[in-house]
Amino acid sequence: PGIFALVIGAAVTVLVQSSSITTSVLTPLVGLGVIQLEQMLPLTLGANIGTTVTGLLASLVSDSVAALQVALCHLFFNISGIIIWYPIPFMRKIPLNGARELGKWTRRSKAIPPIYIITVFFICPLLLLGISELFVQQKVGWTVLGTIIVVAVFLGII
Repeated sequence: PGIFALVIGAAVTVLVQSSSITTSVLTPLVGLGVIQLEQMLPLTLGANIGTTVTGLLASLVSDSVAALQVALCHLFFNISGIIIWYPIPFMRKIPLNGARELGKWTRRSKAIPPIYIITVFFICPLLLLGISELFVQQKVGWTVLGTIIVVAVFLGII
């Protein structure tokens, strides 16, 4: 059933050319109890594969090898994610439990979704970009500071 759901998710996404549409249709269905969260996961992972087809088609139309390389990187990145998160049952529980917890927090306060979006899609990437910039400044002091920050973050995660 899981592989079939992956294929269905990919096929639907290829047809509508947007994994966002596929996911946005599935999310309320889970909220209403029409499908289970465990059933949505392979459909969403399939949607991530399906969304790469548009880039692959566009890269094939162009004469650019770089465009094809980027499209293939996108495809293989998504396949790698599926290989990491889907085949092993206890690994599936990590994103599923994360989704459940986020749902619980969202029920407690309507401020949680915007805070989550701002944090995950703006603050974290900007912090990572800032840290990466410390390593390309060609100055020992900035590199040492970057190393200290990376070690501190790593130790904070552990």
